[in-house]
Amino acid sequence: MAVITVDVGTSMIKAVVFDDDGNEAAVARRATEVRRPRPGRAEQDMDDVWRMVAAAIREVLERTRATIDLLAVTAQGDGCWPVDDTGRPTGPAILWSDGRAAAIVEEWRADGVLDTAFRRNGSLTFAGLPNALLTWLSRNDPDRLRRTAAVLTCGGWIFHQLTGAIAVDESDASAPFLDLGSRGYDPACLDLFGLGWAADLLPEVRGDDRRTGGLTPAAATELGLPADLPVVMAPYDIAATALGIGAVTDGQACSILGTTLCTEVVTSAPDTTGDPSGLTIALDSSGHLLRAFPTLAGTEILGWAAALLGTDGPAELGDLAMAATPEPGGPLFLPYLSPAGERAPFLDPHARGTWWGLSLEHDRARVARSVFEGLTLVLKDCLTASRMPVTELRLSGGGANSDHWCALIADVTGVPVVRSADTEVGAKGAFLSGLVATGRAPDLATAAADHVRLRSVREPDPHLATFYTHAYERFLDLRDLARPGWRRTASGPAITSTGKENRRG
Repeated sequence: MAVITVDVGTSMIKAVVFDDDGNEAAVARRATEVRRPRPGRAEQDMDDVWRMVAAAIREVLERTRATIDLLAVTAQGDGCWPVDDTGRPTGPAILWSDGRAAAIVEEWRADGVLDTAFRRNGSLTFAGLPNALLTWLSRNDPDRLRRTAAVLTCGGWIFHQLTGAIAVDESDASAPFLDLGSRGYDPACLDLFGLGWAADLLPEVRGDDRRTGGLTPAAATELGLPADLPVVMAPYDIAATALGIGAVTDGQACSILGTTLCTEVVTSAPDTTGDPSGLTIALDSSGHLLRAFPTLAGTEILGWAAALLGTDGPAELGDLAMAATPEPGGPLFLPYLSPAGERAPFLDPHARGTWWGLSLEHDRARVARSVFEGLTLVLKDCLTASRMPVTELRLSGGGANSDHWCALIADVTGVPVVRSADTEVGAKGAFLSGLVATGRAPDLATAAADHVRLRSVREPDPHLATFYTHAYERFLDLRDLARPGWRRTASGPAITSTGKENRRG
């Protein structure tokens, strides 16, 4: 017997067969397209995403002779995936990385709404969350809203295609509307954002005890699987990845080095004090939560820098970077390259990439090192924002394949780092969730103890840890200095189609 898990990422879909011992027996991958029809926007065709999921499942089935007795799904989170009363999309999905609602979020910030909402559920709203996108649709595309019967997430959309159910996993529902105590929607939070009218569009919230549906005959025929096969809607990707690397008890921390750099710490109580930052996500039915800090840009910055510096991809960029030694007062990189700005551990739609301290004395290697250092200082910033003591950091995602980067992360954060032995950690988390949801494991801690495998502990270098403590202070100081420049850039002069300067702001 075996389990298929599907991890529906933003740029890549993976279908993985796990055997009874939790080993990866086969993997199939399909690339997906993120469409950017206008500056600041990020969309996907919902039917295309489903077709790629179906293709990946069919391909991985061809690679195994095992009998499949369970299908589990995890997916990218946040965003807005609207469907009509027949379950058909009312238009393209609007993704978590979309920035069209930035002005709305800034209105809420100015009015104190963001702060008040954070004090209720521990999540700081950003432009790619459903509350911002629903408000944008109500102002700019009311016809689409009139045709919409439910607003799903990516995981909810795929679960609907598989089972016909309209539902959302409680991790996906956590930000921005969930009451983390009752694990149901908070009417006061809806009203706070002026979205009481949207309550009927929100799907049923499901947790560990109600994650499972049956595969419909139509989906069974399309996939080549038996009808009524149990289908589990696992927590969304950043939560599933935490599970897949074994971060399941209080104080355990992990960082996903992927499209987003997401640093997460497990806790049993929401922290709604301090400066609003990050997200608080329901993790399991035992009351565990994730304090999560997903950035808007991650490993794609390495691809960008590799092309910029003429290296053959991130691996060669890492080799180049490590040819340079740490340099006090050397170039420092603020890696905020997303067109939508940044969302964690601070919210600023104007945030942009900035180099400080470059001179003719700095070569390609030193610039490359500053890119890795800047990304790693962001990880430290997120750990600091969690306000929780961390004694170990577990790493996953494509970036964790870099020995150079993992060593740097240990030195910058000052704590040992551990890597997963699995290649598809989000899929492993969905596998564990499926075991618990179907009664094959009593709880996630037991499932993780039985099936999570780790490798290669890297201890921090004490001398470099001290060096990077000072570098982090410099990083924060220079970021504060950069903020006015970000806003000036956003509101500065634009050149019109006639070539004349047009003053804005």
